Amino acid sequence: MALPRPVKAVIFDMDGLLIDSETVYTEALIAEALARGHELPLGVAKRMIGHTWVAGLPHLLEYLGPDIDTDGFRERVVERFYDLAQAGVALKAGVIEILDRLDALSLPRGVATSSRRVDVDHHLGHHDLLRRFQVILAHGEYPRTKPHPDPYLMAAEALGVEPADCLVLEDSYNGVRAGVAAGMMTVMVPDLLDPTEEMETLCVRIARDLHEVRGWL
Repeated sequence: MALPRPVKAVIFDMDGLLIDSETVYTEALIAEALARGHELPLGVAKRMIGHTWVAGLPHLLEYLGPDIDTDGFRERVVERFYDLAQAGVALKAGVIEILDRLDALSLPRGVATSSRRVDVDHHLGHHDLLRRFQVILAHGEYPRTKPHPDPYLMAAEALGVEPADCLVLEDSYNGVRAGVAAGMMTVMVPDLLDPTEEMETLCVRIARDLHEVRGWL
C-alpha cells in the first residue's frame, strides 16, 4: 500500500503545488532586489518559500540590510509578480487529473494556503478551479500560519474528516511540518525546494509529481 491508511480527504497547498507561482514570485523578488542594487542569490529567495511575507522577511533583511523600505519593496515585488503573471500562472503537472480522480472516488478536498484570498481567487479562478474544492482557507482565515497545524486542522474540520484520515500535499518545508503537526498523512511534491533528511523522515512519501500521487489513491 503506497499510503499508510485509506484516504478520506485531500488537502492541497497552492503555490508550487497546484500552480507554478513560486518560480514567478522568485523571479519577481530577485528582479526587484536587483533594481535596488542588490544581487539576491537564488538560495536566499528560496528561503521565502512556504512563509508568509512577515515570517520570511528576516531572510531578506539579513541579506539586503535593515534599512530597506520593506513595505515599498513588497509592493513592487507584487506588482512585478502580476506583470509576469498577467496571462495567468501555469498549473503544475497532474492537477486536473488528480482532481478528476478525486471526483471519481467522491473524495472531498480543500486548499490551505499562506497566500492572500485575492491571490487565491486570481490564480485558481483563472483556471476555473475554485469550484472544485469544498474548502479553501487563505492567509488571515486561521489563527496561526504554517508550520503550525491550524490551516490543516481547520480545513479537516470544515470537510468533516478526522485529521488522521486526511492526505496533505505540500511542496515547502513549513507546509510539510504543518501537515505532520496536524497528525495527517503528509506527502511532499518538491518544486523549488529539494527534499531534505528532515522531510524524508517526516513525510509518508516523497512524490515526483501529482500524477504519481494520483496513482496512490
